[in-house]
Amino acid sequence: MKQENIKKALQAAKAGSKKRKFEQSIDIVITLKNYDVKKGANQFDSYVSLPYPRGKKASVCAFVGAELSDQAKTACDQSISEDEFASYNDPKKLRALARKHDFFIAQANLMPKVATTFGKFLGSRGKMPNPKAGCVVPPNANLTQVVERLQKLVRVLVKTTPVIYMRVGMENQNEEEVVANILTIYQNVLTHLPNELQSIKDVIVKTTMGKPVSALKIDIPTDTADKKKKSVKKIPAKKAKPEGN
Repeated sequence: MKQENIKKALQAAKAGSKKRKFEQSIDIVITLKNYDVKKGANQFDSYVSLPYPRGKKASVCAFVGAELSDQAKTACDQSISEDEFASYNDPKKLRALARKHDFFIAQANLMPKVATTFGKFLGSRGKMPNPKAGCVVPPNANLTQVVERLQKLVRVLVKTTPVIYMRVGMENQNEEEVVANILTIYQNVLTHLPNELQSIKDVIVKTTMGKPVSALKIDIPTDTADKKKKSVKKIPAKKAKPEGN
């Protein structure tokens, strides 16, 4: 899939979407074909660092000890210290916490306690601090750098359905940035597919409330076709001579 296809699909999705009272997100949906997700070998779970943030700030919460407490209060949206874990014993409070943030960071030596206290509610939402995402950190970590990196991080997961759905940007974000993010995700997905392009059914671009636009099926005139159109000159038809002359 070419960059031009993605750009045309993005422009069509935005043009065909009604203006709303809020800024809509730009989402992509990648569907796979002839791909049996029940086979363990076909399942994949990876974290991809995008070239640009997705337009909307990702909220980050940190579970920390004394070593990272001051940093976490400054760098993260919420900091929960080890001695506060005991206060999170209400399911409603835990569910609200899990919904509130996009990422959770944990100090490595606290992971057993984090799993015991928060695991049931974060795990079911795929939000447990994950080493692959760089969310399990040592006591001397630079949390500002971790949070900055998470602003460009997305999770590409195929486990129960052959569909990948995620936000890649915002409606008013620079189009080149959104296109670059989409292309990065698409290229990453291909690396996980044994048959690569043959396993891609479609790549859809859409706004939150808008109609889907296929980046694979959108009409892109080729340079050759354009040149041929420009080079063809209309030749006036010759008048037929009267018979007998």
